[in-house]
Amino acid sequence: MENLCKCLLCLLYQSLTIMNRKEFVKTTGIAAVGLTVLPGMQLFANNADAKVKIAVIGVGERGRSHVDLLLRRDDVDLIAICDVDNRALTSTKELIAKSNKKMPEVFTGDVNAWKTLLEKKQVDAVIIATPWEWHKPMIIGALESGITYIGSEVIVGITLEDHWEVVHAAEKYKANVMMLENVCYRRDVMAVLNMVRQGLFGELIHLQGGYQHDLREVKFNDGVNVYGHGVEFGEKGFSEAHWRTEHSVHRNGDLYPTHGIGPIANYININRGNRFHSLCSFSSKARGLHNYIVKQGGENHPNAKVNFKLGDVVTTSINCVNGETILLQHDTDLPRPYSLGFRVQGTEGLWMDVNKSIYIQERSAKAHQWDDAQLWLDKYDHPLWKRWSKESAGAGHGGMDFFVIHAFIESIKQKTPTPLDVYDAATWSAISPLSERSIALGNQTVEFPDFTGGQWMYRKPVFSLGDDF
Repeated sequence: MENLCKCLLCLLYQSLTIMNRKEFVKTTGIAAVGLTVLPGMQLFANNADAKVKIAVIGVGERGRSHVDLLLRRDDVDLIAICDVDNRALTSTKELIAKSNKKMPEVFTGDVNAWKTLLEKKQVDAVIIATPWEWHKPMIIGALESGITYIGSEVIVGITLEDHWEVVHAAEKYKANVMMLENVCYRRDVMAVLNMVRQGLFGELIHLQGGYQHDLREVKFNDGVNVYGHGVEFGEKGFSEAHWRTEHSVHRNGDLYPTHGIGPIANYININRGNRFHSLCSFSSKARGLHNYIVKQGGENHPNAKVNFKLGDVVTTSINCVNGETILLQHDTDLPRPYSLGFRVQGTEGLWMDVNKSIYIQERSAKAHQWDDAQLWLDKYDHPLWKRWSKESAGAGHGGMDFFVIHAFIESIKQKTPTPLDVYDAATWSAISPLSERSIALGNQTVEFPDFTGGQWMYRKPVFSLGDDF
Protein backbone atom coordinates (compact mmCIF):
# COMPACT_ATOMS: atom_id res chain seq x y z
CA MET A 1 0.00 0.00 0.00
CA GLU A 2 2.91 2.34 0.75
CA ASN A 3 4.27 1.73 -2.76
CA LEU A 4 0.84 2.44 -4.19
CA CYS A 5 0.79 5.81 -2.42
CA LYS A 6 4.22 6.64 -3.79
CA CYS A 7 3.22 5.64 -7.32
CA LEU A 8 0.15 7.87 -7.18
CA LEU A 9 2.26 10.81 -6.06
CA CYS A 10 4.79 10.16 -8.84
CA LEU A 11 2.00 10.15 -11.41
CA LEU A 12 0.70 13.39 -9.94
CA TYR A 13 4.08 15.09 -10.20
CA GLN A 14 4.57 13.91 -13.78
CA SER A 15 1.18 15.30 -14.75
CA LEU A 16 2.09 18.67 -13.31
CA THR A 17 4.64 19.28 -16.06
CA ILE A 18 1.92 19.46 -18.69
CA MET A 19 -0.75 21.27 -16.70
CA ASN A 20 -1.64 24.90 -16.61
CA ARG A 21 -2.16 26.65 -13.27
CA LYS A 22 -5.93 26.20 -13.06
CA GLU A 23 -5.63 22.49 -13.83
CA PHE A 24 -2.96 22.14 -11.15
CA VAL A 25 -5.13 23.71 -8.45
CA LYS A 26 -8.00 21.41 -9.32
CA THR A 27 -5.88 18.27 -9.60
CA THR A 28 -3.92 18.74 -6.37
CA GLY A 29 -7.16 19.26 -4.52
CA ILE A 30 -8.60 16.05 -5.92
CA ALA A 31 -5.38 14.19 -5.19
CA ALA A 32 -5.34 15.39 -1.59
CA VAL A 33 -8.87 14.15 -1.07
CA GLY A 34 -8.27 10.90 -2.93
CA LEU A 35 -5.27 9.95 -0.87
CA THR A 36 -7.25 10.16 2.35
CA VAL A 37 -8.74 6.72 1.75
CA LEU A 38 -5.34 5.06 1.55
CA PRO A 39 -3.89 3.84 4.82
CA GLY A 40 -0.51 5.44 5.41
CA MET A 41 2.55 4.31 7.27
CA GLN A 42 2.59 3.66 10.99
CA LEU A 43 3.29 6.59 13.26
CA PHE A 44 5.05 4.44 15.83
CA ALA A 45 7.82 2.08 14.84
CA ASN A 46 8.02 -1.34 16.47
CA ASN A 47 11.55 -2.05 15.32
CA ALA A 48 14.04 -0.56 17.78
CA ASP A 49 16.66 -0.34 15.03
CA ALA A 50 14.38 1.99 13.06
CA LYS A 51 14.24 4.60 15.79
CA VAL A 52 15.38 8.09 14.92
CA LYS A 53 18.23 9.16 17.19
CA ILE A 54 17.65 12.81 17.89
CA ALA A 55 19.20 15.59 19.97
CA VAL A 56 17.57 18.82 21.15
CA ILE A 57 19.60 21.98 21.61
CA GLY A 58 17.72 24.43 23.81
CA VAL A 59 15.19 23.00 26.28
CA GLY A 60 13.52 26.14 27.56
CA GLU A 61 9.77 26.57 27.22
CA ARG A 62 9.70 25.91 23.46
CA GLY A 63 12.37 23.24 23.35
CA ARG A 64 10.77 21.37 26.23
CA SER A 65 7.51 21.28 24.29
CA HIS A 66 9.36 19.53 21.46
CA VAL A 67 10.93 17.11 23.94
CA ASP A 68 7.47 16.25 25.25
CA LEU A 69 6.26 15.38 21.74
CA LEU A 70 9.36 13.32 21.00
CA LEU A 71 8.91 11.35 24.22
CA ARG A 72 5.39 10.36 23.15
CA ARG A 73 6.70 8.60 20.06
CA ASP A 74 7.96 5.01 19.96
CA ASP A 75 9.97 5.69 16.80
CA VAL A 76 12.29 8.25 18.42
CA ASP A 77 15.26 7.83 20.73
CA LEU A 78 16.09 11.11 22.45
CA ILE A 79 19.82 10.67 22.98
CA ALA A 80 21.01 14.16 23.96
CA ILE A 81 19.79 17.51 25.26
CA CYS A 82 21.70 20.75 25.66
CA ASP A 83 21.10 24.01 27.52
CA VAL A 84 23.06 26.49 29.62
CA ASP A 85 20.16 27.18 31.98
CA ASN A 86 19.94 24.83 34.96
CA ARG A 87 16.25 25.52 35.55
CA ALA A 88 15.45 24.53 31.97
CA LEU A 89 17.51 21.36 32.28
CA THR A 90 15.95 20.42 35.62
CA SER A 91 12.40 20.82 34.28
CA THR A 92 13.27 18.82 31.17
CA LYS A 93 14.87 15.99 33.12
CA GLU A 94 11.78 15.79 35.31
CA LEU A 95 9.64 15.54 32.18
CA ILE A 96 11.82 12.75 30.80
CA ALA A 97 11.78 10.87 34.10
CA LYS A 98 7.97 10.88 34.14
CA SER A 99 7.92 9.39 30.63
CA ASN A 100 9.87 6.31 31.79
CA LYS A 101 12.17 6.80 28.81
CA LYS A 102 15.95 6.56 29.09
CA MET A 103 17.59 9.75 30.30
CA PRO A 104 19.57 11.33 27.41
CA GLU A 105 23.10 12.59 27.73
CA VAL A 106 23.11 16.17 29.00
CA PHE A 107 25.42 18.83 27.59
CA THR A 108 25.83 22.07 29.53
CA GLY A 109 28.43 24.22 31.24
CA ASP A 110 29.02 27.01 28.73
CA VAL A 111 27.58 28.56 25.58
CA ASN A 112 29.63 26.24 23.38
CA ALA A 113 28.38 22.99 24.91
CA TRP A 114 26.29 22.43 21.77
CA LYS A 115 29.49 21.95 19.78
CA THR A 116 30.44 19.01 21.98
CA LEU A 117 26.97 17.52 21.49
CA LEU A 118 27.38 17.70 17.72
CA GLU A 119 30.47 15.54 17.97
CA LYS A 120 28.26 12.55 18.86
CA LYS A 121 28.45 10.24 15.85
CA GLN A 122 25.10 8.51 16.27
CA VAL A 123 22.88 11.61 15.94
CA ASP A 124 20.42 11.31 13.04
CA ALA A 125 18.81 14.70 13.52
CA VAL A 126 18.87 17.75 15.73
CA ILE A 127 16.17 20.20 16.81
CA ILE A 128 17.29 23.73 17.62
CA ALA A 129 15.14 25.81 19.99
CA THR A 130 17.52 28.49 21.20
CA PRO A 131 17.53 32.31 20.99
CA TRP A 132 17.36 33.57 17.40
CA GLU A 133 20.97 34.71 17.17
CA TRP A 134 22.17 31.15 17.77
CA HIS A 135 20.12 29.51 15.01
CA LYS A 136 22.47 30.15 12.10
CA PRO A 137 25.72 29.01 13.75
CA MET A 138 24.01 25.95 15.20
CA ILE A 139 22.40 24.98 11.89
CA ILE A 140 25.69 25.30 10.05
CA GLY A 141 27.56 23.56 12.87
CA ALA A 142 25.14 20.63 12.65
CA LEU A 143 25.56 20.45 8.88
CA GLU A 144 29.34 20.51 9.17
CA SER A 145 29.20 17.67 11.70
CA GLY A 146 27.43 15.45 9.14
CA ILE A 147 23.85 15.69 10.40
CA THR A 148 21.50 15.77 7.41
CA TYR A 149 18.22 16.64 9.12
CA ILE A 150 17.99 19.86 11.11
CA GLY A 151 14.75 21.21 12.54
CA SER A 152 15.08 24.84 13.56
CA GLU A 153 12.66 26.99 15.44
CA VAL A 154 11.87 30.24 13.69
CA ILE A 155 13.81 32.24 12.56
CA VAL A 156 16.97 30.96 10.80
CA GLY A 157 19.11 34.11 10.83
CA ILE A 158 19.41 37.76 11.79
CA THR A 159 21.06 39.32 8.75
CA LEU A 160 20.36 38.64 5.09
CA GLU A 161 23.83 37.16 4.80
CA ASP A 162 22.95 34.71 7.57
CA HIS A 163 20.16 33.36 5.40
CA TRP A 164 22.40 32.95 2.36
CA GLU A 165 24.98 31.12 4.49
CA VAL A 166 22.35 28.65 5.73
CA VAL A 167 21.13 27.99 2.18
CA HIS A 168 24.63 27.52 0.81
CA ALA A 169 25.57 25.17 3.67
CA ALA A 170 22.45 23.04 3.17
CA GLU A 171 23.21 22.82 -0.55
CA LYS A 172 26.87 22.00 0.07
CA TYR A 173 26.08 19.11 2.40
CA LYS A 174 22.93 18.03 0.53
CA ALA A 175 21.03 18.22 3.80
CA ASN A 176 17.53 19.08 4.97
CA VAL A 177 16.90 22.21 7.02
CA MET A 178 13.26 22.49 8.08
CA MET A 179 12.00 25.54 9.90
CA LEU A 180 9.46 24.27 12.42
CA GLU A 181 6.69 26.73 11.52
CA ASN A 182 3.74 25.20 13.29
CA VAL A 183 1.04 27.59 12.03
CA CYS A 184 1.30 25.96 8.61
CA TYR A 185 -0.43 23.02 10.31
CA ARG A 186 -3.16 24.94 12.16
CA ARG A 187 -6.45 23.20 11.49
CA ASP A 188 -8.31 26.14 9.95
CA VAL A 189 -5.24 27.15 7.96
CA MET A 190 -5.01 23.67 6.47
CA ALA A 191 -8.72 23.49 5.72
CA VAL A 192 -8.37 26.75 3.79
CA LEU A 193 -5.36 25.27 1.97
CA ASN A 194 -7.63 22.39 0.95
CA MET A 195 -10.21 24.91 -0.28
CA VAL A 196 -7.57 26.87 -2.19
CA ARG A 197 -6.33 23.74 -3.94
CA GLN A 198 -9.87 22.78 -4.91
CA GLY A 199 -10.42 26.22 -6.42
CA LEU A 200 -13.20 27.46 -4.15
CA PHE A 201 -11.71 30.95 -3.86
CA GLY A 202 -10.91 31.11 -7.57
CA GLU A 203 -7.59 32.63 -8.58
CA LEU A 204 -5.93 34.14 -5.51
CA ILE A 205 -5.41 37.90 -5.63
CA HIS A 206 -4.59 39.25 -2.17
CA LEU A 207 -3.50 37.72 1.15
CA GLN A 208 -2.94 39.05 4.64
CA GLY A 209 -1.48 37.72 7.86
CA GLY A 210 0.94 38.58 10.61
CA TYR A 211 1.97 38.23 14.19
CA GLN A 212 -0.53 40.17 16.29
CA HIS A 213 0.09 39.04 19.84
CA ASP A 214 0.55 41.05 23.04
CA LEU A 215 4.01 39.94 24.17
CA ARG A 216 4.60 42.47 26.93
CA GLU A 217 4.47 39.78 29.63
CA VAL A 218 6.81 37.66 27.52
CA LYS A 219 9.33 40.44 26.98
CA PHE A 220 9.33 41.40 30.68
CA ASN A 221 9.22 39.41 33.91
CA ASP A 222 10.69 39.37 37.42
CA GLY A 223 13.58 37.05 36.62
CA VAL A 224 11.79 34.14 38.29
CA ASN A 225 8.46 33.66 36.53
CA VAL A 226 8.33 33.00 32.80
CA TYR A 227 5.58 35.52 32.14
CA GLY A 228 5.05 38.91 33.74
CA HIS A 229 5.31 39.80 37.45
CA GLY A 230 7.88 42.47 36.68
CA VAL A 231 9.58 44.64 34.07
CA GLU A 232 13.05 43.12 33.93
CA PHE A 233 14.75 41.92 30.77
CA GLY A 234 18.24 41.05 29.58
CA GLU A 235 20.56 39.82 32.34
CA LYS A 236 17.84 40.26 34.97
CA GLY A 237 15.13 38.60 32.88
CA PHE A 238 14.24 34.93 32.62
CA SER A 239 13.33 32.77 29.63
CA GLU A 240 12.48 34.86 26.55
CA ALA A 241 12.81 38.10 28.50
CA HIS A 242 16.46 37.20 28.90
CA TRP A 243 17.16 37.52 25.18
CA ARG A 244 14.14 38.39 23.02
CA THR A 245 13.53 41.91 24.37
CA GLU A 246 16.99 43.04 23.30
CA HIS A 247 15.84 42.73 19.69
CA SER A 248 13.11 45.27 20.44
CA VAL A 249 15.75 47.64 21.77
CA HIS A 250 18.09 47.49 18.80
CA ARG A 251 16.01 46.50 15.74
CA ASN A 252 13.06 47.95 13.84
CA GLY A 253 11.29 45.67 11.39
CA ASP A 254 9.01 42.66 11.18
CA LEU A 255 10.96 40.53 13.63
CA TYR A 256 8.64 37.51 13.55
CA PRO A 257 7.06 37.12 10.10
CA THR A 258 6.82 33.38 9.66
CA HIS A 259 3.53 32.64 11.47
CA GLY A 260 1.76 34.77 8.90
CA ILE A 261 3.85 34.27 5.79
CA GLY A 262 4.27 30.48 6.10
CA PRO A 263 0.64 29.58 5.41
CA ILE A 264 0.36 32.36 2.83
CA ALA A 265 3.40 31.02 0.98
CA ASN A 266 1.80 27.58 0.81
CA TYR A 267 -1.45 29.05 -0.53
CA ILE A 268 0.28 30.71 -3.51
CA ASN A 269 3.11 28.19 -4.08
CA ILE A 270 6.05 30.42 -3.18
CA ASN A 271 9.34 28.87 -4.35
CA ARG A 272 7.26 26.39 -6.36
CA GLY A 273 5.97 28.22 -9.41
CA ASN A 274 5.86 31.63 -7.73
CA ARG A 275 8.14 33.83 -5.67
CA PHE A 276 8.27 37.10 -3.74
CA HIS A 277 9.45 39.94 -5.97
CA SER A 278 9.85 42.98 -3.71
CA LEU A 279 9.02 44.30 -0.26
CA CYS A 280 8.25 47.62 1.41
CA SER A 281 7.84 48.18 5.15
CA PHE A 282 6.57 50.97 7.41
CA SER A 283 6.96 51.29 11.17
CA SER A 284 4.84 53.22 13.64
CA LYS A 285 6.26 55.08 16.62
CA ALA A 286 7.29 53.06 19.68
CA ARG A 287 5.25 53.62 22.84
CA GLY A 288 3.90 50.28 24.07
CA LEU A 289 6.91 48.81 25.88
CA HIS A 290 7.86 52.07 27.59
CA ASN A 291 4.30 52.62 28.78
CA TYR A 292 4.14 49.08 30.13
CA ILE A 293 7.35 49.57 32.13
CA VAL A 294 6.10 52.83 33.62
CA LYS A 295 2.71 51.36 34.49
CA GLN A 296 4.07 48.14 36.02
CA GLY A 297 7.39 49.30 37.46
CA GLY A 298 7.07 53.04 37.90
CA GLU A 299 8.58 55.95 36.03
CA ASN A 300 11.76 55.74 38.13
CA HIS A 301 12.53 52.15 37.17
CA PRO A 302 15.86 52.02 35.27
CA ASN A 303 14.20 50.33 32.28
CA ALA A 304 11.88 53.34 31.88
CA LYS A 305 14.90 55.09 30.38
CA VAL A 306 15.42 52.47 27.67
CA ASN A 307 14.78 53.70 24.13
CA PHE A 308 13.05 50.90 22.23
CA LYS A 309 13.73 51.03 18.51
CA LEU A 310 11.01 48.59 17.41
CA GLY A 311 7.85 50.35 16.26
CA ASP A 312 4.67 49.13 17.93
CA VAL A 313 3.12 48.17 14.58
CA VAL A 314 5.25 47.26 11.56
CA THR A 315 3.40 46.88 8.26
CA THR A 316 4.99 45.12 5.29
CA SER A 317 3.72 44.89 1.73
CA ILE A 318 5.04 42.20 -0.61
CA ASN A 319 4.30 41.68 -4.30
CA CYS A 320 4.77 38.40 -6.13
CA VAL A 321 5.88 37.58 -9.66
CA ASN A 322 2.48 36.00 -10.37
CA GLY A 323 0.70 39.22 -9.43
CA GLU A 324 -0.57 38.55 -5.89
CA THR A 325 -0.15 41.15 -3.15
CA ILE A 326 0.52 40.39 0.52
CA LEU A 327 0.09 42.52 3.64
CA LEU A 328 1.87 41.48 6.85
CA GLN A 329 1.70 43.11 10.27
CA HIS A 330 3.92 42.71 13.32
CA ASP A 331 2.07 43.95 16.40
CA THR A 332 3.42 42.69 19.75
CA ASP A 333 3.86 45.69 22.07
CA LEU A 334 0.32 47.00 22.57
CA PRO A 335 -2.68 45.61 24.48
CA ARG A 336 -4.65 43.38 22.13
CA PRO A 337 -6.15 39.87 21.88
CA TYR A 338 -4.23 37.28 19.87
CA SER A 339 -4.87 37.09 16.13
CA LEU A 340 -2.80 36.26 13.07
CA GLY A 341 -5.15 38.31 10.90
CA PHE A 342 -5.39 35.91 7.97
CA ARG A 343 -7.20 36.98 4.83
CA VAL A 344 -7.22 34.85 1.69
CA GLN A 345 -9.04 36.53 -1.19
CA GLY A 346 -9.60 35.36 -4.73
CA THR A 347 -11.81 35.94 -7.72
CA GLU A 348 -14.61 33.81 -6.21
CA GLY A 349 -14.51 34.67 -2.51
CA LEU A 350 -12.47 35.03 0.65
CA TRP A 351 -11.69 33.83 4.17
CA MET A 352 -11.02 36.16 7.09
CA ASP A 353 -10.04 34.58 10.38
CA VAL A 354 -10.58 37.69 12.54
CA ASN A 355 -14.35 37.55 12.07
CA LYS A 356 -14.28 33.77 11.52
CA SER A 357 -16.09 34.17 8.22
CA ILE A 358 -16.04 32.91 4.64
CA TYR A 359 -17.84 34.17 1.58
CA ILE A 360 -17.98 32.26 -1.71
CA GLN A 361 -19.72 33.89 -4.64
CA GLU A 362 -22.95 32.08 -5.65
CA ARG A 363 -22.31 29.38 -3.03
CA SER A 364 -22.71 31.25 0.27
CA ALA A 365 -26.16 31.23 1.88
CA LYS A 366 -26.90 34.86 1.01
CA ALA A 367 -25.33 37.30 -1.41
CA HIS A 368 -23.08 39.92 0.21
CA GLN A 369 -23.36 38.23 3.62
CA TRP A 370 -20.76 36.25 5.51
CA ASP A 371 -21.09 32.55 6.25
CA ASP A 372 -19.85 31.15 9.53
CA ALA A 373 -16.40 29.92 8.52
CA GLN A 374 -16.68 26.77 10.62
CA LEU A 375 -19.31 25.34 8.27
CA TRP A 376 -16.81 25.46 5.42
CA LEU A 377 -13.81 24.48 7.55
CA ASP A 378 -15.56 21.33 8.75
CA LYS A 379 -16.54 20.39 5.22
CA TYR A 380 -13.03 20.87 3.87
CA ASP A 381 -11.09 19.64 6.89
CA HIS A 382 -7.64 18.68 5.62
CA PRO A 383 -6.85 14.96 5.23
CA LEU A 384 -3.95 15.27 7.69
CA TRP A 385 -6.24 16.45 10.46
CA LYS A 386 -8.88 13.86 9.63
CA ARG A 387 -6.33 11.10 10.01
CA TRP A 388 -4.20 12.32 12.92
CA SER A 389 -6.53 14.42 15.08
CA LYS A 390 -6.61 11.84 17.89
CA GLU A 391 -2.81 11.58 17.98
CA SER A 392 -2.51 15.37 18.09
CA ALA A 393 -4.71 15.71 21.18
CA GLY A 394 -2.82 17.38 24.00
CA ALA A 395 -0.03 18.69 21.77
CA GLY A 396 0.86 22.36 22.04
CA HIS A 397 -0.91 25.19 20.23
CA GLY A 398 -4.14 23.32 19.69
CA GLY A 399 -2.45 20.23 18.28
CA MET A 400 -0.51 21.81 15.44
CA ASP A 401 2.82 21.22 17.20
CA PHE A 402 2.23 17.48 16.73
CA PHE A 403 2.03 17.85 12.97
CA VAL A 404 5.22 19.84 12.49
CA ILE A 405 7.24 17.36 14.57
CA HIS A 406 5.49 14.43 12.88
CA ALA A 407 6.44 15.77 9.45
CA PHE A 408 10.06 16.19 10.54
CA ILE A 409 10.37 12.70 12.02
CA GLU A 410 8.56 10.94 9.17
CA SER A 411 10.80 12.66 6.62
CA ILE A 412 13.84 11.29 8.44
CA LYS A 413 12.39 7.77 8.67
CA GLN A 414 11.49 7.70 5.00
CA LYS A 415 14.73 9.43 3.94
CA THR A 416 12.81 12.04 1.97
CA PRO A 417 13.13 15.84 1.82
CA THR A 418 11.21 17.67 4.51
CA PRO A 419 7.93 19.25 3.29
CA LEU A 420 9.20 22.67 4.33
CA ASP A 421 12.78 23.04 3.11
CA VAL A 422 15.73 25.38 3.47
CA TYR A 423 14.47 27.64 0.68
CA ASP A 424 11.18 28.09 2.50
CA ALA A 425 13.02 28.75 5.75
CA ALA A 426 15.29 31.38 4.23
CA THR A 427 12.56 33.06 2.19
CA TRP A 428 10.10 33.42 5.05
CA SER A 429 12.69 34.38 7.65
CA ALA A 430 14.50 36.90 5.39
CA ILE A 431 11.49 39.20 5.63
CA SER A 432 12.96 40.39 8.95
CA PRO A 433 16.24 41.86 7.66
CA LEU A 434 14.59 43.03 4.44
CA SER A 435 11.91 44.92 6.37
CA GLU A 436 14.61 46.46 8.56
CA ARG A 437 16.44 47.61 5.44
CA SER A 438 13.29 49.08 3.89
CA ILE A 439 12.46 51.07 7.02
CA ALA A 440 16.04 52.26 7.44
CA LEU A 441 16.00 53.50 3.83
CA GLY A 442 12.90 55.61 4.45
CA ASN A 443 10.35 52.94 3.50
CA GLN A 444 11.93 52.19 0.16
CA THR A 445 10.92 49.15 -1.83
CA VAL A 446 13.68 46.53 -1.75
CA GLU A 447 14.17 43.58 -4.08
CA PHE A 448 13.50 40.13 -2.65
CA PRO A 449 16.36 37.66 -3.18
CA ASP A 450 15.72 34.38 -4.96
CA PHE A 451 17.26 31.78 -2.67
CA THR A 452 16.36 28.99 -5.14
CA GLY A 453 18.62 30.37 -7.87
CA GLY A 454 15.82 30.29 -10.42
CA GLN A 455 14.61 26.81 -9.53
CA TRP A 456 11.31 28.23 -8.24
CA MET A 457 10.14 28.09 -11.86
CA TYR A 458 10.48 24.29 -11.95
CA ARG A 459 9.89 23.11 -8.38
CA LYS A 460 6.47 21.59 -7.67
CA PRO A 461 4.32 21.95 -4.53
CA VAL A 462 4.88 19.17 -2.01
CA PHE A 463 3.41 20.44 1.25
CA SER A 464 0.66 18.24 2.69
CA LEU A 465 -0.62 16.78 -0.57
CA GLY A 466 -1.98 13.74 1.27
CA ASP A 467 -2.58 12.45 4.79
CA ASP A 468 0.82 10.92 5.60
CA PHE A 469 2.75 13.98 6.75
